[in-house]
Amino acid sequence: MTASETAQRNNKSNGLKVFHTPEGHCYVESAEGKICYRVQVNNGTKSCTCGDYTSMSLKDPSFMCKHILAVMNDNGRKVEIVQHKAPKLDERFITRIKAKEFVLYSGLLDLAHQKGLRKIVVEPVQYPTKDNKLEAICKATVQSVDGELFVEIADANPLNVNRMVAEHILRVAATRAKARALRDFTNIGMTCLEELGDLDEASEEDSGRSKTRGRRETRTETTTKQEQPKRGANADGRRDQNNQQGTKEACKTSDPGANASSEKDKKAPDTQDQESEIKPSEAQIKAIEKLAERRGINGGQLMKIFMDKYQKPYEQINASEAKGFIRHLQQAA
Repeated sequence: MTASETAQRNNKSNGLKVFHTPEGHCYVESAEGKICYRVQVNNGTKSCTCGDYTSMSLKDPSFMCKHILAVMNDNGRKVEIVQHKAPKLDERFITRIKAKEFVLYSGLLDLAHQKGLRKIVVEPVQYPTKDNKLEAICKATVQSVDGELFVEIADANPLNVNRMVAEHILRVAATRAKARALRDFTNIGMTCLEELGDLDEASEEDSGRSKTRGRRETRTETTTKQEQPKRGANADGRRDQNNQQGTKEACKTSDPGANASSEKDKKAPDTQDQESEIKPSEAQIKAIEKLAERRGINGGQLMKIFMDKYQKPYEQINASEAKGFIRHLQQAA
């Protein structure tokens, strides 16, 4: 290939569009703009997929077509190709509770920004007052960059929120409404963790029972059941019969030696059971809430941290675990 031929082809290469991909590949558009040719220029190797190079390079290994010259001489019009990744929910924002998966609000927000979130507007429909039993209702409107609107409403009251956020009813209702609207926008079918009032709802089946029982109600019910045998005032004949059977079994083991052996064998497990049944004090609960607030941890995130550490729902925390959990939050602060 002579110098004059090279100069002639170099002039033809002026202004050709050269597309650069993130992987380092080059594609040069034909002069007519109907097709692109893949050009490789690296490590002393030059090649092009155009017909001119394919035929001429067999006769002259030093032959360079105008597409190769556009890349080598950098006299083409550079066009950077930006590859947009498809929107995807990050697995870090998915949590599993009792064999069920839930998405975090932060994950919905991240995916919404990937899909083109323009704005979110929240409007209070009902403020919590004593007349409406402190129930708040909010409406959330999500708008995409294409102008699509997704509207949802949500409620929150002391009976369907976690104890830690019971003082922030309006905020919970707003978060729930936004979460539902974002789920419609991002096409996520999983329930948002912040929509749950109690982690027990994750596994509770629809059996006609209310799913909005608060932690206090559950604790009161448990305490009542534990106190009933002590009172001995049972109107149900079955309970009387159970008490009589328990008395007979106690008489069968009246042997002091047998009782001593039995108590010795059960001493360690009973002690562990008693420790696991001791509920955390109000001071411990308040300490956890203050530490979480200081670190900027919301209710859903705190429940996940506790679940990861103790492999059990936060609602089942006992006094011993509360003590260790406080120490854990203090060290991480």
